[in-house]
Amino acid sequence: MEKFAIGRQIRRSFPDEAQRQSPKKIKNKLELYSDEDVKDDDEDDNDEFSHPVPWRKMEAEGLDCDYALLFSKEEASHLFKQLEEEVSYSTGEESMVQIFGKMYNIPRKQATYGDAGLTYTYSGVKRLACPWTPTLEYIRDAVTKTTGQTFNFVLVNRYKDGQDHMGEHRDDEKELDPPGPIASVSLGAARDFIFRHRDARGKQSCRQIDPVKLELAHGSLLLMNPPTNTFWYHSLPVRKKVLLPRINLTFRRLLLGSKK
Repeated sequence: MEKFAIGRQIRRSFPDEAQRQSPKKIKNKLELYSDEDVKDDDEDDNDEFSHPVPWRKMEAEGLDCDYALLFSKEEASHLFKQLEEEVSYSTGEESMVQIFGKMYNIPRKQATYGDAGLTYTYSGVKRLACPWTPTLEYIRDAVTKTTGQTFNFVLVNRYKDGQDHMGEHRDDEKELDPPGPIASVSLGAARDFIFRHRDARGKQSCRQIDPVKLELAHGSLLLMNPPTNTFWYHSLPVRKKVLLPRINLTFRRLLLGSKK
């Protein structure tokens, strides 16, 4: 498996939000590291991190992603605590998914927030967006200032520990604006995130294409640009050694036609 290890930390607080830069302005090729390289790099400062948000580019056939540490460790921890107080997660039927006609409990907590009247259909269940909370608005605005992209909806997933997970899927719902990227903000425990090409899945796979794996760090932002979701599935597998919770926010741009 091809592993993109992103274990370096920024050892300084971010400047004023307005100084955060777009990935269009900073697009470094994502370098490939061994575990030992990452361990050594954590010991030293690097000029690469002199920018407010140092973007790393990750590319493969049909895969185009940008990765950065958006929030300092202290700010990310504060935002995590605020979300723990503000976010109300789905219960009942809205906390389930439909797979081959049967309903199953989602192996994590989930909530939807966004602009008034927006709805999002995911795995056979339609979800109405709750009004933005102050912290979700703050994070959304930080993502917009950093990427230059606007978002009107966010899917919140809370993983209590490494047992909670997300199965392999693509974000290809009809409500999504096709040319729009999906911005994924991670807070809490670092978790492995795996991409798998659609032609290399299952026993009937027709091509040999290595999966791509990266670790999503506390305070990080992953920008999944088109056509990534057309060709690559992604998942957050079980990691039994992870004992702490994680909150993930995937900011999306829904078409206005998805309003009630």
